Amino acid sequence: MPTQTTPPSPKRIVVTGARGYIGSRLVPELLRQGHEVVATASSDPSGAVVPWADDVEWAVMDALDAGDVAAAVKGADAVCYLIHALDKPGFSNLDRQAADIMREAVDAAEVPRLVYLSGLVPDLPHDKLSHHLSSRLEVEEVLLRSRASVTSLRAGVVLGAGSTSFEIIRQLAATMLVQPVPSWLTSQIQPIAVADTIELLAHALDHDDPVGAVDVGGPDVLPYPELLALFAQEAGLRRLRLPVPPVPVPLVSLTAPLFCAAPSRTVSALVASLRHDMVCDPDRAWGLPGVATPAAEAMRRALSEDGSVYDAQPGDPTWTSPRLWPERFAGVTLPLPAVARAVAHNSETRTVDFLRARLKGLLG
Repeated sequence: MPTQTTPPSPKRIVVTGARGYIGSRLVPELLRQGHEVVATASSDPSGAVVPWADDVEWAVMDALDAGDVAAAVKGADAVCYLIHALDKPGFSNLDRQAADIMREAVDAAEVPRLVYLSGLVPDLPHDKLSHHLSSRLEVEEVLLRSRASVTSLRAGVVLGAGSTSFEIIRQLAATMLVQPVPSWLTSQIQPIAVADTIELLAHALDHDDPVGAVDVGGPDVLPYPELLALFAQEAGLRRLRLPVPPVPVPLVSLTAPLFCAAPSRTVSALVASLRHDMVCDPDRAWGLPGVATPAAEAMRRALSEDGSVYDAQPGDPTWTSPRLWPERFAGVTLPLPAVARAVAHNSETRTVDFLRARLKGLLG
C-alpha cells in the first residue's frame, strides 16, 4: 500500500556523488524542501558548474578513504549513498570496499538514516546474476548491516536526459537504422522517470519508511526492443527492428559500444544485465500516491527540453550531450539528421578518449 506523505522537517543530509546524474538533481529538491545539504565530491568542487554550488556545504571525499568518509558524515541526520564505479576496472571490488567504509562511518557517527539507490535485482544467487547486478546487490547487503535505519531503493532504467540508460537508448535508436534484435532479448523492463526517482529518494531521506530493500518503478512493463521502439516513436524516428538468431551476450557486449558514446565498460556491463527481467516484485514494490509517470511521457519530457529535472544538466558527462563539440563551442545547433549526429558524436567522443589516454601515457 502506498505510503502517505507528510510535510518534511529540515535535516542535515549528506548526498554522496552529488555531481553525478541523480545527485545533481536530488540536491536542489532537498534544498527546495528546506534541508541543509552536504554535497560530497571526489575532487576539489571549486568552480563547480552546478547552479546550486553556493547553496550547499561541500566535502571532498574519496569513497575509499575512511577518514574522508567519517568527516563527511559527521553530524548528519541522513546519508544518500549514490556511489558506484561501473566505468572502472574491478568495479565490484571497489564498490564493496566503499560500501564497507561508508557503513562503518555511519555506525561510528550514529547517523540515524541511510538511503541507497540500487538496481532492480532478480531473486537469484549472486553467481547467476550479471556482474553489474551482483555488485549492486552486494553493496545493498553491506549497507543493510548498518545499525542505522537503511533503505535500498531498487530502480531499473531511469528515463531522463543525461541518464546513462536513457542516453544509450537514445544513441542506439539514433545510430542504428536497422536494429537487430537477438531472440534471447525478451526480458521485461520496468523503467522509472527521473522525476519519480528524485521524489521517492527525497521522501525516503526525510522519513523512517520504507525500511529494507524495496522495488520502485513506473507503470509500464515492456521488453527492451519495445522500449527502443517507444523512444523512436517519441523522437519521430523511423527504425526497423529485425529479429536475428541467438547472438552470444559477450558478442553483443563487444559490439554495442561501437554504436554509442558511453564508456565501453559501462555499456558492456549493462548489456550483460539485459538477460534478466528488471521488474518490481509485487511483494516488495513501494511508491507514493501520484508518483507513477508513464514511460512515453518521461521520454517526451526528456526530449522536449522543458526546463524540468528531465533536462540535461551542466554537470552531466559530456558524452551524454547530443550536441557536437563545435556546436557547444559556437552555441548553435546544426540541422543534422539524427543518425549523422549520433555517428559524429560517437566518433568525436572516442577520438577525445583516445587522445586523452595517449596524453596520459606520454605524461606517465
